[in-house]
Amino acid sequence: METKFVASCLKIFLLIYSFAFWSTGVILLAFGVWGKLTLGTYLSLLAKNTADVPFVLIGIGTMIIIFGLFGCFASCRGSPCILKLYSLFLSLVFLIELVASISGLLLHRDIKDRFLKIYTNAIQNYNGNDKKSQAVDQVQYGLMCCGVKNYKDWNDNPYFLNHGIPQSCCKDETDCNLPDLHNLTTAATKVNKRGCYDLMIGFFEANMAVIIGMLFTTTFSQLIGIRLSCCLSRIIMTQRYKRCVKSSKRNSLLQE
Repeated sequence: METKFVASCLKIFLLIYSFAFWSTGVILLAFGVWGKLTLGTYLSLLAKNTADVPFVLIGIGTMIIIFGLFGCFASCRGSPCILKLYSLFLSLVFLIELVASISGLLLHRDIKDRFLKIYTNAIQNYNGNDKKSQAVDQVQYGLMCCGVKNYKDWNDNPYFLNHGIPQSCCKDETDCNLPDLHNLTTAATKVNKRGCYDLMIGFFEANMAVIIGMLFTTTFSQLIGIRLSCCLSRIIMTQRYKRCVKSSKRNSLLQE
């Protein structure tokens, strides 16, 4: 009777866990989509593996949603084989998330030096047409900034000789003409003076910290699910063994 009560409690706990697990998948999927839409421009200025971060979150989130639903089914069904399979799935997700979390943490630490180098290079090679140039414009529009450290960084760019500082630096485009943008002294009153580097790093690190925190929390929560599914599987098998033993004893007595 006591074993049956424990099994029922474990089923309820595993069902609650599976639903919570499914919910974290939905959250990670939402973060991935949001990251692609919001951080996509900033990530495109970095290395390719960095730009893939939102897709990693979308992939992990989708996988967790599927396994979370399977966990709810496994909890209700109470089959030892299905519970063991669920435990195996959770172990797989745990390893994938652990690798993704550690990679994100390493990337988070390395982001400052990498971004300074790549963003400086993007500004020096800015031509107003390619994808890197469009990404620079979107950053300057979005964060209302100009250059790496400040607007004077554009003075070293070949683009400046023909076009001046890009329009994306302007406080008000209607009050920003070509002669103004060619003259750094006049441009000082027309463009955003803040550099993009500090603003970009602050914005990126704040959002990456949330994403990495979510990943680590979700990662180590898998251990709870693995433990619950293994314990429930073992108890159900124990119950079945005891029933088999009782049944065999009853049959033996009847035969006698």
